[in-house]
Amino acid sequence: MGTAEISKTAAKTYEIRTHGCQMNVHDSERLSGLMEQAGYAKAPSGADADVVVFNTCAVREKADNHLYGNLGQLASVKAVKPGMQIAVGGCLAQKDRETIVKKAPWVDVVFGTHNIGHLPALLERARVQEEAQVEILESLEVFPSTLPTRRESAYAAWVSISVGCNNTCTFCIVPALRGKEKDRRSGDILAEVEALVAEGVVEVTLLGQNVNAYGQDIGDRQAFGKLLRACGGIEGLERVRFTSPHPKDFTDDVIAAMAETPNVMHQLHMPLQSGSDSVLRAMKRSYRQERYLGIIGKVRAAMPDAAISTDIIVGFPGETEEDFQQTLHVVREARFAQAFTFQYSKRPGTPAAEMAGQLPKAVVQERYLRLVALQEEISWEENKKQVGRTLEVLVAEGEGRKDQHTDRLSGRAPDSRLVHFTKPAEGVRPGDMVTVEITYAAPHHLLAEGAPSAVRRTRAGDAWEKRQAEPAKPAGVMLGLPSVGVPAPLPVADAPSCR
Repeated sequence: MGTAEISKTAAKTYEIRTHGCQMNVHDSERLSGLMEQAGYAKAPSGADADVVVFNTCAVREKADNHLYGNLGQLASVKAVKPGMQIAVGGCLAQKDRETIVKKAPWVDVVFGTHNIGHLPALLERARVQEEAQVEILESLEVFPSTLPTRRESAYAAWVSISVGCNNTCTFCIVPALRGKEKDRRSGDILAEVEALVAEGVVEVTLLGQNVNAYGQDIGDRQAFGKLLRACGGIEGLERVRFTSPHPKDFTDDVIAAMAETPNVMHQLHMPLQSGSDSVLRAMKRSYRQERYLGIIGKVRAAMPDAAISTDIIVGFPGETEEDFQQTLHVVREARFAQAFTFQYSKRPGTPAAEMAGQLPKAVVQERYLRLVALQEEISWEENKKQVGRTLEVLVAEGEGRKDQHTDRLSGRAPDSRLVHFTKPAEGVRPGDMVTVEITYAAPHHLLAEGAPSAVRRTRAGDAWEKRQAEPAKPAGVMLGLPSVGVPAPLPVADAPSCR
């Protein structure tokens, strides 16, 4: 978009509404960067934006209804707001294409997962031609990391190392929408991480649809472990995480790299999906219970303090009570710090949608509640083991707990557990580090009462402070940095990681 076009849109505002997994969150940061590069400004909270962009998910059954309900609410707003535009992108747009415009003719732009970089041009074309623009590419033209990005955090960032997926899980439609896996060159990844660290970032999370399959393009099964070790050599980078790996690609060299690289955190999110071998076979998950628990055992042997989390689907077609008991068995054996649990959602276009043995909702719900209760009990027991430990916590954005405890802030321990701690008398900023002693544990957080024993002011805190003084200059846009900053390595998403 040229200078003249930018000046036309200089006063216009935008809003991005994101639904789905961490990949969608990451893409939304790029969409924000593109919009701001094109001259748009982020709309103030609660204001009606000139452009509303939906970045959609196609994993869960209610995704369609959720989108059309939101679009319906905006129809009346658009009717009284001349020039307002609505765009729909992401996995659901890639899947439904022209259907969206037919059901909601007031939508101006529909774009897919492979052409997010075209959004500003599509909005301009829709405005000039006064008709909806639908553009869905079937394959990736340019790796998304080359796009400008509005990074929300000054101290933590996500770095994409690959896009797409080569798996064929029968419950998942994402590979058909995201395409085959494409890996970035390791030199490009490390150069991006170094640039982020130079800006003040202290924590990065390496991101991929199937992150530990990295290296398949060049036939190097140890490429991911090598990448982790290479991150260990970047001065100023204090924490490295990754999500989400697939058990079938989890190799011993990765465990060794995690254990031997000081800045790689002892935290692992590894989707299980089911503990039943027969269900895993029906899901086309190329590992079995013994293999999964074997990986857990090796991780704990190398890193006894590792916090392990997972994804689990309850009620897959044909799942029997015995199958479900096998899932409960794995949960008891693995002792996950946290589990993202989901009731099976029938998605058109997936093999599982046509399978016999679709379970009644009541059965799925009852099993789901049993699983949640068990995991809640285990999470609490595992958190209680942290009481008395001294941890260094990365201070998160905001004032932490939004209740009566205004004297508390929040942050993340090295293993990613959420920690609420007493606000120290001396100034502390997001991105700084505090050393605290854990005094109480709940199922989903830890509490450190009493003042921190140490406060370490960091370059990341400096970067956050600098940003507050220059609110009109969002980090990442001018440099074109393609990373998403989040205070937590595993954000709350409304869809499973699909791995």
